[in-house]
Amino acid sequence: MSGISKSSRNVLNRYTAEHFTGDTLRDKIARAVCEAECLPRKEFYESWESAKRIRRQMRGGPILELAAGHGLLSAILIIMDDSSASAMCLDIKRPPSHDRVLAALVKHWPRLEGRVEFVEARLEDAEVLPESLLVSVHACGVLTDQVLDLAITHRTRVAVLPCCHDLRQCDTGGLAPWMDGPLAVDATRVAHLRQAGFRVQTALIPEEITPKNRLLLGWPE
Repeated sequence: MSGISKSSRNVLNRYTAEHFTGDTLRDKIARAVCEAECLPRKEFYESWESAKRIRRQMRGGPILELAAGHGLLSAILIIMDDSSASAMCLDIKRPPSHDRVLAALVKHWPRLEGRVEFVEARLEDAEVLPESLLVSVHACGVLTDQVLDLAITHRTRVAVLPCCHDLRQCDTGGLAPWMDGPLAVDATRVAHLRQAGFRVQTALIPEEITPKNRLLLGWPE
């Protein structure tokens, strides 16, 4: 895959499929997404790298993807672990890319048919089951905090890849004089989850995809 930038916002298409010729699951999913011709390359890599790390630690249960956008993360999580029977993607507006990406994936993984649903709603209106796995990739600013608060309220597993740290609204925990502001926000999020009785694990996706690469995973105890 030399010569291809993982952080590019260019749309994956039939021509970029030539960069994914391997027999790995990643390349198979990438080729399917290329057929949809609507998804920025960066967003594919963010979803893939997040899903890979989430599934190493969290298996099974219905998936609730919040601020879901195209919903690729949900589909990948089911492809990786069929014991998650269903996924609900929630966002305030259903983008056309959701249907196109899902249709391309269903073509290659027919078992996805009927298992990924999209709901137009606000985060606070989400229906959360105790066994759910809450996930979100780059929910902007305080939206990430709302996802974490939902997990705390409903005592569910959660995995987020935060972005767009708004230092005027997000809690830095008083740590900003000591460290970079966005890092202070994410460190405070870890402390908030632990104070709420969650076990926490942190990870990084490759920085060559995005500098907003801190993945936060939590389990209620």
